[in-house]
Amino acid sequence: MAARTWPRTLLIALLVAAVSVALDVGLSRILTDGSLRQLLMLTACNVLVAVSLNIINGMAGQFSIGHAGFVGVGAYTAAIVASQLHVKLGSQAPTLASSFIVVPIALLAAATVAGAFGFLLGLPSLRLKGDYLAIVTLGFAEIFRLLIATADVGAKDTLSQAWSNVRGPETFFHALGVSLTSLGGPQGYAGTADQGVPLYAGPFWILTIVTLMVALAWRIKFSGWGRALRALREDEIAAAAVGVDPTRYKVTSFVLAAVGAGVAGGLLAMMRDGTPTVQPDAFNFQTSFDAITMVILGGSGSVTGAVLGGIFVTLSIKAIEYGQGSSFIQDLRRHAEWLDLNALRMIVYSVLLIVLMILRPEGLLGEGELFQKKRAS
Repeated sequence: MAARTWPRTLLIALLVAAVSVALDVGLSRILTDGSLRQLLMLTACNVLVAVSLNIINGMAGQFSIGHAGFVGVGAYTAAIVASQLHVKLGSQAPTLASSFIVVPIALLAAATVAGAFGFLLGLPSLRLKGDYLAIVTLGFAEIFRLLIATADVGAKDTLSQAWSNVRGPETFFHALGVSLTSLGGPQGYAGTADQGVPLYAGPFWILTIVTLMVALAWRIKFSGWGRALRALREDEIAAAAVGVDPTRYKVTSFVLAAVGAGVAGGLLAMMRDGTPTVQPDAFNFQTSFDAITMVILGGSGSVTGAVLGGIFVTLSIKAIEYGQGSSFIQDLRRHAEWLDLNALRMIVYSVLLIVLMILRPEGLLGEGELFQKKRAS
């Protein structure tokens, strides 16, 4: 079977690469509005966030509500690496050719660091379940965000003085203080010398990598590994009784999900037509909540459902934000100064979610797929 399917897989991969190259070169001519190009790339990155979270929450049955932390780790790591490489390359304008040097290295670093945090966070999943695990993941995301958001110039001196009499940790905490203060605090990281993060990731890299990661998640679901994850989700004791190692599968699922989120964060940080600043508030609880919403709306455990959920949530949020700027809403605001547009956006968004959950409580696809494989699951 594999010998007969690999030519088709290779043909699809070449087609995706060709389309991505064509879009990288000609997308600015097709879509002259930079905000629309940014929305397209943002949607693709959010699809990757949803697909990666689906490995933990959907397939493995764990409950993580701090996925934004992994995205943030990947974004800051990729931004730092890309900025350093950009300087070494002469600080020339990012091109598709030079991106073949910067993007792979930056994304590899983002995936490695995010995967390491995923491994550390996956260890508590061996003893924690449900709400308790959710609190741990949320705590990780908030600690990461607040460490950067509250860092200032004084943090470096404070850490150094606090550990001045301790030989071992002194260098470590001094380095930690320098790294935190160099990330820009609440204003965000804007590259070396505050010149902005170089935006190397165009449509070629974003669409190709997102497609590959979605295909990998698909393969995981319909492999023995995916069936083992679903067995642990349904009944951990029974799964362990037939030889499924909970330790191995749970920790690995966290690592895989963190790697996917780290890559998504790296793409967001280097996204062409994006903002050349990585800000900590972009990875708050609302970001994690949106990712969970994508998975649940699409169908928990469904790969294509996560893709649809990522597209739906991203576009609906942007549509509501666009509606906020319409002349009707602005006129309404002038006549009703008490009207809170942010609260109105959340109300409309919540109503959309409630209606969809009433009509489709199992999500758009449930655990099924748009292109369901005819094999035992």
